[in-house]
Amino acid sequence: MYSDKKNVLQLVALLKEHGIRNVVLCPGSRNMPIVQTLVQHPFFSCHAVTDERNAGFFAVGLALNSGRPSVVCCTSGTALLDMHPAVAEAYYQQVPLVVVSADRPAAWIGQMDGQTLHQERVFHDVVKKEVCLPEIHTREEEWYCNRLINEALLEMNHHGKGPVHINVPISEPFFDFTVEQLPEVRVIQRYQGLNVYEREYGSLIARLGRYSKRMVVAGQQNMIYQFERKTAKMIYKYFTWLCEHTANQTVPGVPVKNFDMVLASLDESQKDKLSPDLVITYGGHIVSKRLKQWLRKYPPKEHWHVASDGEVRDTFGALTTVIEMDPFEFIEKVAVLIDSNVGYEYPKQWEYLSKKTEEPFFEYSEMSAIGALLHALPANSTLHLANSSVVRYAQMFKLPKEVEVCCNRGTSGIEGSLSTALGYAWASDKLNFILLGDLSFFYNMNALWDNSSRGNVRVLLFNNGGGE
Repeated sequence: MYSDKKNVLQLVALLKEHGIRNVVLCPGSRNMPIVQTLVQHPFFSCHAVTDERNAGFFAVGLALNSGRPSVVCCTSGTALLDMHPAVAEAYYQQVPLVVVSADRPAAWIGQMDGQTLHQERVFHDVVKKEVCLPEIHTREEEWYCNRLINEALLEMNHHGKGPVHINVPISEPFFDFTVEQLPEVRVIQRYQGLNVYEREYGSLIARLGRYSKRMVVAGQQNMIYQFERKTAKMIYKYFTWLCEHTANQTVPGVPVKNFDMVLASLDESQKDKLSPDLVITYGGHIVSKRLKQWLRKYPPKEHWHVASDGEVRDTFGALTTVIEMDPFEFIEKVAVLIDSNVGYEYPKQWEYLSKKTEEPFFEYSEMSAIGALLHALPANSTLHLANSSVVRYAQMFKLPKEVEVCCNRGTSGIEGSLSTALGYAWASDKLNFILLGDLSFFYNMNALWDNSSRGNVRVLLFNNGGGE
C-alpha cells in the first residue's frame, strides 16, 4: 500500500515513468510517506544509508556506474544540509542526481517548530533546477505539482547533466498508507531537435499521424517568415492554423484570425466537438483568453510546444512534448513526413466557421474607430497596439497582411506602450501608427517630452474613461 499524500504519489509515479530506478533512502519520519511508497513498488531498487552525507555520495556513485540518474531522499531540517558536498560534486562532475527532501508545511517554517529550516533554496548555486511541490487539494494544484516534477526531471539532462532538488512539504499524519496503486500521470518529454542521431523521433511522427483533428497556434512574433511554396502547400491543408495579428506573417497559407468570435458563437456541445486532438504551439504569448479557457476546459490529447529555448510552456495545462528547435525548421521537416492519407476535414470545418463569422459592425465607438483605422492602414506600415481593450478589439477586424503589428505582450502591462512604439519608430523607415487608451497614455505620456519622434508617428488616443 502507498501513502495517501497526492504530491508523493505524483513524485513516485513520475520517477517511475522517467525510468529512474536507483534510490538511496535516509531515515526519518517526515519522509516516511515517500520512503514507504518507493519501497513498496517493485520497479525501484532501494538502498538504505543512515548518514545523509554518505547517502548523497552513494547515490552519486550509483549514477556514475549506470549512466542513469539516481535519487537520494532525506527527512526535513539539517539532514538536507548534510548532502551539500555530494550535490556540489554532482554539479561540477555533471552527474544526474535527484535530491528529494521532505519538508514541513510552509506555514510552520520559522515558527520555532522542531527540525525546520528554509529548505527551498539551500542548493541554489549547485543544482540545475529546484522546485517546491504544493500539497495537493485541487485539480490545479495537481497539475502544478505534476508540471514542477516533470520540469525538474527533464532539466537533469538539458544542456548538460547535473543534480536537481525536489522539496516535498508533507503535513501530518504521515502513516496513512491506504492507496493501492500509483496514479496515471502525465509525462512531459523533450526532443532536442529532430536529429535521428540525437534521439529516435519515429514515434513522434507516428503520433502526429494518429490524430485527425490537428491544430497549430502561432503566438506573438515580431518577424516575417517566407515559407517555401512547396512546404506551405504540403503542410497547410493538414492543420487548422490559428493566430492573432501579433503573430505577423509566420504561418504558411491563410490562418484563421477570427477564432475568438467563432468560439463566442458556439454552445458548449459545439465547443466540445470542435476541440482538437493535437495542438502544436510556437511563438510567444496569445492574447485571447477565450481560446485559452476553451483548450483548458476541453484539452487536447497532446500539446507540443516548439521553441529554440526548449523551455516548458504549459499554457493549456495539457503539455506532453517540448521540441527544442527553431519552429520554422520544425515545420519544414515535418511537412515532408505528413501522412497524406490523413484527411483534412477538421481544417475545412474551421475554414467554414471562420468565413461564416462576419466582421462585426459597430455604431460610432472605440471599436468602430479601431476597425476604420485598420481598414485604412497603408500596406507598408507598422501598427503598435496598447494593452487591455485596444489589442483585443483590434483582433475583430481584418488587417492588410503587409502591416507589421507590435505590442508589449511579454507581461501585458500598460505602462510602456507609447515609449516602446516611439523607440521602434525612431529606428524605422515606415509610418508607425499607435493605438492606445487614455489610461495607457497617462501612464506613459512623459514619453512625448523627450522629443523622440521623427515625424513618422501617428497616434490615435481613445478617451475611454480610464480604460475598459
